Amino acid sequence: MKCLFVSARSCAMLLDPEGDYYAREPRELLLNGASIGVEKRSVSSLFGLWPDTEYTLVSRLKDGTEEQMSFRTEKEVCTLDVRRFGAAGDGEHDDTPMLQAAILACPEGGRVLIPAGTYRTGPLFLKSHMTLELKKGTVLALKTEREAFPILPGVTRTTDEAGEYLLGSWEGNPLDCFAAALTGIGITDVRIIGEGVIDGCAQKGDWWIDPKRMRIAYRGRLLYLRDCSDVAVQGVTFRNSPSWNLHPTFSRNLSFLNVRVEAPAVSPNTDGFDPESCSGVRVLGTEFSVGDDCIAIKSGKIYMGSAYHVPCEHVEIAWCAMLDGHGGVTVGSEMSGGVRHVRVHHCYMRGNDRGLRIKTRRGRGKYAVIDDIRFENVRMEGVKTPLVVNCLYCCDPDGHTPYVQSREKQPVDDGTPTVGEICFEKVRATDCQGCAGYVLGLPERPVGHVILRDCDFAFARDARPMRPAMADSAEECCRSGLILYYVDRATLERVRMEGIEGQRLTAASVNTINDQQ
Repeated sequence: MKCLFVSARSCAMLLDPEGDYYAREPRELLLNGASIGVEKRSVSSLFGLWPDTEYTLVSRLKDGTEEQMSFRTEKEVCTLDVRRFGAAGDGEHDDTPMLQAAILACPEGGRVLIPAGTYRTGPLFLKSHMTLELKKGTVLALKTEREAFPILPGVTRTTDEAGEYLLGSWEGNPLDCFAAALTGIGITDVRIIGEGVIDGCAQKGDWWIDPKRMRIAYRGRLLYLRDCSDVAVQGVTFRNSPSWNLHPTFSRNLSFLNVRVEAPAVSPNTDGFDPESCSGVRVLGTEFSVGDDCIAIKSGKIYMGSAYHVPCEHVEIAWCAMLDGHGGVTVGSEMSGGVRHVRVHHCYMRGNDRGLRIKTRRGRGKYAVIDDIRFENVRMEGVKTPLVVNCLYCCDPDGHTPYVQSREKQPVDDGTPTVGEICFEKVRATDCQGCAGYVLGLPERPVGHVILRDCDFAFARDARPMRPAMADSAEECCRSGLILYYVDRATLERVRMEGIEGQRLTAASVNTINDQQ
């Protein structure tokens, strides 16, 4: 048992490091000697704690085996209850100014408390050195009228006209965007905790209608962090976002623990978590069920990559559940600043179109380098195609042009991206449909090294044909093995497949294959 995070009022802990989202077996938890219930997850949270207090937590298995952990909560200056600021919490009154007043009035080391109730609100702006707590039964219900939302300008020229100040962001470009339900600009040392809900209410407005068109500004998020550091989000449920749910950009040292992200399967572009050009990110014990990729690791399109070339790096995703969604964990496709040093481990995926997914394309640029990406101990059920690396991803207005889609070797130039080493280890997938894995590199720059080690794939009896990757030339397949195009080196060790039809391995333009069964 390991302590992952402590605030003045909460704690998150790892109970079973060898489980996935679900622990290998349930366990009873006792806090200071008193039973507080049975936990089935590998990562769990405690709320309702008292500041500056010593606690002892015991985890007890059915056979009587116990583990013990002690921790001390942080100090807290004071609590500001939003009801005292005039918030009604009745779902009818506009509580925006009251909630924002409590946040602005919070001193360093203080807590803003939102008690149970439904608070109709517009976007709220966070400040540094504070805790925002949403108690169980709390719902922040976002207003749906676009005219009521502040706009974050994409680019503002500095006074000396030599630089720029970036705020709004839309799909990897600095463009005018509506503020998020919770917006942080340049904040540090912030905790957002509790068992409450932030509801974007997007289905009640027009956010999901004609979603790609800019109307006043582009759609906002539920949490947007720009140039922030040392932010932790624990326990909160985010649902029905107008667009992406959680979107930190150019931020550092971020933790997301026991969060839940929900959106209908048909909702457009409701990605669960999209860190963009961030460093030091932890996503632990979090559950996703959304209308697009559950997690998409990004670093902007060509302008952001060439102007700033800030990679997304040192990302850990573990003990999470990805339920539905187009992709389980995705890298790209907006990754012009590069993505590196990513570890995804001990996760559970169910019903995704594609499980572990790399997406890039010509035009992402010379800084668009994907390297040192490791997927380990991932269990999948009903994921149609478990593994995909696609360098001909057909996104953006020019996504279907010959420049992007050609399988003829093109000149290597400043628009050519790079995919280095990608490792899949101990992936267990059942009820697959299309193929075990599909790797499509660039003819002019093959994928550097693809490693599959100790992986198992079993196909559904009623599997249906599908295109394994969103590339124009990707052929439909059904119950196929591993398909490789344009790869420098492929290493296969103890890769097992059940229920395939045809060849176990199909390879073309692969320089070296080391296949050890």
